Amino acid sequence: MLDIRYIRENAEVVQTVAKHKGIQVSIAELLQWDVKRRELLQEAEGLRKQRNELSQLIPRLAKEGKKDEIERTKEDVRGINTVLTEKETELGEVEAKWGELMQLVPNIISPDTPIGASDEENVEIRRVGELPQFDFAIQDHVTLGETYDLFDLPRGAKVAGTRQYYLKGIGLYLHRAVQQLAIDVLTKRGFTVMDVPVMVREDMMTNTGFFPLGREQTYELGRDNAWLVGTSEVPLVSYYSGETVDVSEPIRMAGVSNCFRREAGAAGRDTRGLYRVHQFAKVEQVVICKNDPAVSEAILQEITRNAEDLLQLLEVPYRVVAVCTGDIGQGVYKKYDIETWMPSRENFGETQSASNLLEFQARRSNIRYRDENGQLQYCHTLNNTAVATPRILIPLLENHQRADGSIHIPKALRKYLNGLEEIKPGVKLFG
Repeated sequence: MLDIRYIRENAEVVQTVAKHKGIQVSIAELLQWDVKRRELLQEAEGLRKQRNELSQLIPRLAKEGKKDEIERTKEDVRGINTVLTEKETELGEVEAKWGELMQLVPNIISPDTPIGASDEENVEIRRVGELPQFDFAIQDHVTLGETYDLFDLPRGAKVAGTRQYYLKGIGLYLHRAVQQLAIDVLTKRGFTVMDVPVMVREDMMTNTGFFPLGREQTYELGRDNAWLVGTSEVPLVSYYSGETVDVSEPIRMAGVSNCFRREAGAAGRDTRGLYRVHQFAKVEQVVICKNDPAVSEAILQEITRNAEDLLQLLEVPYRVVAVCTGDIGQGVYKKYDIETWMPSRENFGETQSASNLLEFQARRSNIRYRDENGQLQYCHTLNNTAVATPRILIPLLENHQRADGSIHIPKALRKYLNGLEEIKPGVKLFG
C-alpha cells in the first residue's frame, strides 16, 4: 500500500504505473473518495468537539441551578449525537470504498524496471554456465522420470486430478536433497530457518499484497475462514505484523513449506510434467530491513546471489532477467527472475524470482521500526525463492543426462544421497 499523501502528490505517476502493470484502478476516483473522507472526518471531529464542550457545560449549569438551560443543553447534545451518528455511518461507507480502491493501488516501480506488457519483454541481464551440447537424442524429464521410476504422473492425476504427481524413490530423495542444500546454504548466511503455517487468515493474504488481485489463484478453506498459501512469504512477513521490530541488522528468514496454487487461466500452458503443478515445495527467503532504498537494493542483490549460488552448486546453466512492468506484480518495486536452461523446451524456464517491495507490505501489515531519531518508520520487505521443487527437477534431470542413459548427480547433492554419483539402471541409495 502506498502512502495516501504520496498518491495525492503523484496521482499521474501512480495512474501510469497502474496502466503499465495492467491494474484496473482509477486514481482520480480514489482521490474523490479521499476528499469526501477527509471532509467527513473533519465534520465528525467538529461535532465531537461541540458535543464535548456542551457536555462539560452541564455540571456547571447544575451548580448554578439553571434547570431550563440544562435541558436545552441536553437536547442540543442529543441533536448533535443524531447528526454525528449519521456522519459516522456515512464515513464508514466512504472509508470502505476508499479502502477498497487503496487495496488496488500498485507500488511504484524502480527507474531501471523495463517497460513491457508481458514476460516476453523481460530484459536479460546475464547468463551463467555453458548450455549443454548433446550428441544423442535427449529425453525430457517426464521420460527420464518414467525410466527410473522417479515420479508417477498418471496416478497423481487419478488420485488428485490434473497437474498432481507422486514423487518416488530417488525422485523424492532428489527433491529433499535440493531443499536441504538450500537450507544449509541459507543457514550459513545468517538466515533463521522456519517451518511455517500453510493455512492463513484472509487478512494476512491482503496485508502481504496477494489479495484482492490474486484471489482466483488461491485455494480457499471456506469452513475455516483460511486460505492455502502459494508461498511462505505470506506467513514469514506476517510473523511480524502489527509489531515494532529491531532492524539494526536486517531480519533474515527462510521458510520451508509446501505451497498451493490453483494456476487459474493457465490451461494449455506449460502443463506437461512437473513445470506447472498445483502443489509444490519451496525454500523462500524473506528479509525485513530499514526504510532505506540503498539498503534494500543491496539486499535484493544478496538474495539473488544466494539463489544463483544454489544453481551453480546444482551445475545447471541459467540467466537472470529484469522483470518488466506487465509481469512484475502489484506490490513489487523491482524484480529479477532467474531462469534455468531446460533442454527439452529448448529454452530457459523460470525457477526462482527475487523482489523488493519497499514498504508496500510493511505498510499494509503495520511492521515498523524506530529510526535513529526515535521516529517510527515502515520497514522494507524483500523475498526470493531460493528453490522450488519439483520444478527444479526438470533442469536437474535434463541437463545432467548422458548418452548411456545415466543421469549425473551434482557433487553438492551427493552427501544428501548417500554418496550417489549417478542415476542408472539398478542403482539403489541403500543396500
